[in-house]
Amino acid sequence: MNKVTVKEVEQIAFLLARRLFSFDETIPDFGTRYPHILESCLSTPFQTFAGRHLYPSFISKVAILFYLMTKNHPFQNGNKRIAMTTLLYLLYTEHKWIEVETQVLYNFAVWVAQSPPDAKPQVVEYIRQFLKNNIVAKNN
Repeated sequence: MNKVTVKEVEQIAFLLARRLFSFDETIPDFGTRYPHILESCLSTPFQTFAGRHLYPSFISKVAILFYLMTKNHPFQNGNKRIAMTTLLYLLYTEHKWIEVETQVLYNFAVWVAQSPPDAKPQVVEYIRQFLKNNIVAKNN
């Protein structure tokens, strides 16, 4: 998996979330995001310790990224939407997709957002298992 950049989040995830997801609340302009939080979320999946990747697989990388983009609130609003769109973008770039009903995906994102911070390891593992169980190869 290639690193997703701030520019990609802005161009792909942020703009798509703003256009395609319809909710009562708007997503503020990208420039109003909180400084350095998004960059931290994007770099964490690629951390190493003693020469070993902390998140060695594609699924473990996207799981921690989804968790961090949801829980660390890099944006004033729309964090779940942008995190979900970033997840879908990364799946698409790897010729994968997620096969679940829209309501299940929505409930999943809300559950992650509402999870207690001290349950981070368990929540990230749940995200990883959820993705592992629902990711499929994308045709074409």
